Amino acid sequence: MNATSDASRRGFLRSACRHCLGLGALAGLPALAQDLKSGVLPPRFARPAKDTDEGGLWGLMDREETRIKRSPLVIRDQALTTYLADLVCKLTDGHCPDIRVHALRMPHFNATMAPNGMMVVWTGLLLRAENEAQLAAILGHELGHYLERHTVEQLRAAKDRAVLAQLAGLVGGIGGVVGQVGLMANAFAFSREHESRADRLGMRLMQQAGYDGRQAALVWDNLLAEMKVTGGADAGKNNDLLATHPATSERRDELLTLAGARGGEQGEERYRKTMAPLRFGWLQDEIKRGQYEESLILFDRMLKRDAADAEVLYARGETYRVRDESGDSARAVTDLRAASEAKGAPAVAFRSLGLVHKQRNENGAALQAFQQYLALAPQAGDAGLVRSYLTELKP
Repeated sequence: MNATSDASRRGFLRSACRHCLGLGALAGLPALAQDLKSGVLPPRFARPAKDTDEGGLWGLMDREETRIKRSPLVIRDQALTTYLADLVCKLTDGHCPDIRVHALRMPHFNATMAPNGMMVVWTGLLLRAENEAQLAAILGHELGHYLERHTVEQLRAAKDRAVLAQLAGLVGGIGGVVGQVGLMANAFAFSREHESRADRLGMRLMQQAGYDGRQAALVWDNLLAEMKVTGGADAGKNNDLLATHPATSERRDELLTLAGARGGEQGEERYRKTMAPLRFGWLQDEIKRGQYEESLILFDRMLKRDAADAEVLYARGETYRVRDESGDSARAVTDLRAASEAKGAPAVAFRSLGLVHKQRNENGAALQAFQQYLALAPQAGDAGLVRSYLTELKP
């Protein structure tokens, strides 16, 4: 494989992965219920020969996986790694030996699956999933792409389109230019048929594993609620992740139709227990993402489930403090005070409370909050700076 073809395939993979979590258009819904009951998974995949297009794709992804393993973004928490691997095995035990799951500390909602068995899950997704069934819905969808080898199909389709585009360019004129643009615009996204098939298979996998398939619709409802706060009613159509897929109401109805009234396990307590030791860092990453309106929708939803969650109260209060729009400082004081009084209050809640009181010229309250922070975290990296605040604020 020469350098040009290697670069082309690398570009394909990166582009295609941006669409790995697309929302499919599920045509032919009356026939889907039967499909969910009768489908048979393919056998394990043998490694393709190196001199084939699929073999080159596997080799490329092997190199990408090596780089991912060395990345500082990889979460090297054994409990989380084991949990994700066990969930994938529960969804598709026959292919379990061939799949490796890597969690990356990235505050965006995403997961991808490569044809060589590499699965990547971002922490923005793990933060937003409310239970194990919702995570199983996303991973099941990715496994659907893997089991039906959609990335390989797209590679071959993209190669064919590239040839057509070159031929169109030889013709010249406006028709040739339009043809090239149109072909390139559509070359690297999973087709709606692929998305439909991945959704069908993903639903079957999660239901066969005993999960409540109705949770799949809630995942996308929640995500699109965040997007709409800045993108409006057409957020799903304008977002890069969702650009080629149906509107929210269609998506929810289609997934609910697939799920039926069967019900099943949600696994909320098990999920929360696994994520709890790592979640606070992910909440802080979400604040640093700088999409404050979207983050506030997320935090509001989390607090509806547990109004006394000290970590999320801190996260929402800190978001208000950093955003600093009209009325935000008062909102920040309310949340940060509640966080500091709640069980399991993070030390940084007192620091943030001190900062917002200082900003409001409430020196006595700021002094008290900073003192509490230093008592809880005397060796904190910013302890010297906070001590200088104490000197400044003392009467």
